[in-house]
Amino acid sequence: MVKENQELGKDALRAAKHYNAAMATAEDVRRIALSLPGVEGSPEGLVFSVVVKGKAKGFVWPWLERVHPKKARVPNEGVLGVMVKDLTIKEILLSPDGSKIFTEPHYNNYPAVLVRLEAIEVDELEDLIVEAWRCRAPKDLLRKFDEAQVG
Repeated sequence: MVKENQELGKDALRAAKHYNAAMATAEDVRRIALSLPGVEGSPEGLVFSVVVKGKAKGFVWPWLERVHPKKARVPNEGVLGVMVKDLTIKEILLSPDGSKIFTEPHYNNYPAVLVRLEAIEVDELEDLIVEAWRCRAPKDLLRKFDEAQVG
C-alpha cells in the first residue's frame, strides 16, 4: 500500500510538472511573436508591432496595471494586452471568472483582451498572438503567411 501511494505521488508530481511546463512564459511570447513576418519587438519588454504603411501597429504589449489609484500605471509582464478582431470576439474570449483572459475598464469598447501568462497554455497563447497579428498585418504579409501555411 505504501509503495502504491509513493507511485501515485510520483505520478501526481509528473502531471504537475507537465501542467506547469505547458503554461506560457515571456520567452514563449517573444518566440511566437517574432516568428511572424514583419514583426518588430521592443528590446526592453514584451511589446510587439507590425509596420503598416510606415507606422508601427501594436498587437501585443504588457499590461499597464494601476497599482496605486493616484499613481502612474506600471508594466505587469505576467499579463499581456492582446488585440482581437472586434468586440464580439472579445466577449467570446473573456473567461467567466477572469482567471485566464479578462479585461478592465481601461479597455472598454476597445478590441483587446488581457491574458494571464501563468494561466494560459502555449498553444492557446500562440493562437491568440497569431490572430492579434492578423488584425494588424498588411494584406501582402497576410497573403504570404497564408501561402506559407498551406505549402
